[in-house]
Amino acid sequence: MNEPVSLATPAGVPLEELLRELGPRAVARLGPASERPVTGIEFFEALDALPERPGTLLLAPSAGSGAIGSLAQLARRTAGLGYAGIAVKCAAADAPRLAALAEESGTPLLRVGEHLGWHLFDAMLAQALGEQRHSEDTRGNRGAEALFALADELAGCFGGSVAIEDLGRRIVAYSAVPGQLIDGPRSESILSRRVPDSPVNEDQYRTVLRSDSPVAFARSADEARRVAFAIRAGALPLGTIWAIDASGTGLVTEEQDRRIRAVAALAASVMLEELRTGGAAQQPREERLRTLLDGRDVAGSEFAELGLPEERGAALLAFAAADGAYSLVLSQLRATVHRQLSPRRPEIVTVVRAGRVYALIENEGRDALRRLLAQLLPVLDRLVGHGARVALPGEAHHPVEVAALRGLADRMLLLGGDGGAERVLTVSALRPALLFERVSGVFAEEPVLRSPRLQRLAESDPAVAETLAAWCASFGNVARTARGLGVHENTVRSRLTRAAQHHGIDLRDPDTLLATWLQLRSD
Repeated sequence: MNEPVSLATPAGVPLEELLRELGPRAVARLGPASERPVTGIEFFEALDALPERPGTLLLAPSAGSGAIGSLAQLARRTAGLGYAGIAVKCAAADAPRLAALAEESGTPLLRVGEHLGWHLFDAMLAQALGEQRHSEDTRGNRGAEALFALADELAGCFGGSVAIEDLGRRIVAYSAVPGQLIDGPRSESILSRRVPDSPVNEDQYRTVLRSDSPVAFARSADEARRVAFAIRAGALPLGTIWAIDASGTGLVTEEQDRRIRAVAALAASVMLEELRTGGAAQQPREERLRTLLDGRDVAGSEFAELGLPEERGAALLAFAAADGAYSLVLSQLRATVHRQLSPRRPEIVTVVRAGRVYALIENEGRDALRRLLAQLLPVLDRLVGHGARVALPGEAHHPVEVAALRGLADRMLLLGGDGGAERVLTVSALRPALLFERVSGVFAEEPVLRSPRLQRLAESDPAVAETLAAWCASFGNVARTARGLGVHENTVRSRLTRAAQHHGIDLRDPDTLLATWLQLRSD
């Protein structure tokens, strides 16, 4: 069996809710509905015992194509253990038999789409459940052995402990050379696999990531002198190296400079491969973007860590799939966006968040962005499905500004609509709609701003209210208003007179007229 999966939410996610999240293209339930919560995922191995963990969703790659009797026996065993269900692949002709088996055994059976690989399905489940998979053994990560060897080599040059960190400030490798100098904070960081957060650390990381040379930090009350250097692939930061310097001279020698640069270059090749394959090196970058999108716990060094210059700023792109927010569609959309843009924008970082795909790249101007999207959208149509839209809310020159851009992008995608011809949504094109949406929000938050007279007019004389709104939209042109409503001009004049005389709407005061138009337009 695989190692147990730990969940962020022990209570689990109801099976039916999970199925809705994944979408019918990914998985379909066979048999009656179930209210069981899914609390974990496990791959089935015929020779291993089933773990006694109620709520487990068992992934059985070979069960659906085997004898029905074997699957029936497995279904009865999982029912006794309180499992949430069994995921299988089967032919369409076998689906009715499996549905009957699910009803008989009491264990829901899920039919996984034939086009979907098991590992991708596992990853989609993990994302939907909100899991954070992690390894307790840092040395188990791909390429970790090479990084540990590099740390040992550098420790021999500096005489002190060396730690290699990713952008999430997790220690992915560390030296273990006999006799190396090590202090308390380094020992604690190795044990916890992470550097503790502190304002001092934020400044130090920002300095290191923006420097082209090794940076020496003086001894403090509890830390020995350190020399740090950024790990980069071109201009793209991947992590940092921190070496405790046992010499205590306060200077970085030519040999130390040469060696730490060489180790950084080799470490970059290992970490870049992880980044390219979507492995562990990509995760800290995604976590940084999630932090920026949420706007909580923003440290201020995120742009430096992501390789984005604050002078030029970063551009946020928000994508919405035409087929809705199913996990499969969003995963495909995100993977395609990242794969197509990363050769030209290696600094790109992408995440799926709340039914959207967000991408953050270096700001190179609106024209460059439009050219990029002109090439990308046809590819998305071909590989993901026609109709994906993208919102361009603007640029951020500081990490704390990204959350506001995300909120604006979400509003733009909602206002742009699913059936609109324009697929690249810009602030300039949507500015009137954004304004009216905000005005509607103001009226909702402060009802006192709404005119009671207009409210009574809309309720008691809707034809007059409609005419007044059309007249405002026609810039006070009676003839145009009449044509738009399909009535006689005198009818328009009569209704406007009624609005003024019977309902007290002053059509001569420009401020009152503006407030009237905004209220009518927002309703």
